[in-house]
Amino acid sequence: MVDRGPRARMVFSAAQLIRRDGVTATGMRDVVLHAEAPRGSLQHYFPGGKEQLVNEAVQWGGWYASNRIGRFVAGMSRPSPRKLFAAMAGQWIEEFRTIGFHSGCPVAAATIDCAHSADSTRDAAAAAFASWRVATAGALTDMGVAARKANSLATLMISTLEGAVLMARAEQNVRALTVAVRELGPLLDGYVGEAG
Repeated sequence: MVDRGPRARMVFSAAQLIRRDGVTATGMRDVVLHAEAPRGSLQHYFPGGKEQLVNEAVQWGGWYASNRIGRFVAGMSRPSPRKLFAAMAGQWIEEFRTIGFHSGCPVAAATIDCAHSADSTRDAAAAAFASWRVATAGALTDMGVAARKANSLATLMISTLEGAVLMARAEQNVRALTVAVRELGPLLDGYVGEAG
């Protein structure tokens, strides 16, 4: 069961606001209002202030992306690396077509905003990307990709996806995502069954 208490709501709200506005433009009061949480709860749950809240929102982003990998695979009758990448990109294509290009990945947003100002946030972002990469590599291995290659392909998939999301937001068009799926898919499937 998912925790819906004020602390969890504030972490989720911080992630949503960061993915839309970035870390710098996301204020603590904005998070409290978005989460519909008691104002005094910020100091109670986040004694480390905004940095702690941002880091936990980034961790939530990594958790969410990692868990999505398992759900994508579970929804496939015959999983393949191509289908997994298409599902990863498809989530963004659907969001952009449905609600617009206002938001991106909270992990990427925090990395861009805080890469040289907050070591703890950079570390949280690196850990979030690592957990996503591990989940993706595990799924690829289960699909028949050699273990020695799965981590590299997971890195390629995630970095391609993040770049395509940025381009889609800049262009206000899903073209970069659809091109990435079309061009990367055959390459990914080519590693299934390759000797390790």
